[in-house]
Amino acid sequence: MKVSAIVVSHGHADEVARLLPALAPQVDEVVVIANVPGSVGALAESVRVLENPRPRSLAANVNRGTAATSGEYVLNVNPDAIPEPGAVAELVRFADAHPRCGIAGPEIRWPDGSWQPSRRRFPTVRGTIVRRTPLRLLRPPYETQVEHYGLDERPTSPVEADWLLGAFLLMRRTMLDELGGWDEGYRHYVEDIDLCYRAQRAGWERWYVPAAVVVHEYAAVIDKRFLSRHTLWHARGMARFLRKHPERLLVW
Repeated sequence: MKVSAIVVSHGHADEVARLLPALAPQVDEVVVIANVPGSVGALAESVRVLENPRPRSLAANVNRGTAATSGEYVLNVNPDAIPEPGAVAELVRFADAHPRCGIAGPEIRWPDGSWQPSRRRFPTVRGTIVRRTPLRLLRPPYETQVEHYGLDERPTSPVEADWLLGAFLLMRRTMLDELGGWDEGYRHYVEDIDLCYRAQRAGWERWYVPAAVVVHEYAAVIDKRFLSRHTLWHARGMARFLRKHPERLLVW
């Protein structure tokens, strides 16, 4: 089996219903993890549903889905990330040709067709402070943090990346096995950065493959409010990342 897709739904039954007709024909198996009641509606018989007796973190759910599947590649897909035809095949084609590619991500676009910056640099102390405090009102990140978001580039061919937005990631199973999967200690945010950082340290490449295109609605909750449970979860996630990788404190 080549590609196993995992979709974690936390009450996103409508989004899952829109996603699956575009996703299922592109992969060999689909597992939907229902994290809370109301996470799935009527699905095709070919789609497996794993129901959680209690909510679990995104990382824990991805690990559960990985353990329940057998594909050479594991594809993590957010319910609101819709692949265009051929997107998964492009990612697989590239990864097959690059044996050290542990993670491949597509070009991501907003629903209006505009480009969404999903290929990013590992966070720095200064950049994180600006993005997660009222300073971003004075220095809008999507306008001023050129290096972090790669705002001065629109690659038309594959390029390596520090990390890729976790909404749609093709991951090599052998890499996940070597790394021990996703870190379940993250509540909801930063787990994708941590995965890519650990992959880098283990010698696995992360590639942005623009021939694969995905449309992502991306709620970006923490970009819209300065203080909410989501911003607190993000702060906890970043604190965990820095405890695990204290050398990042030296990168300003």
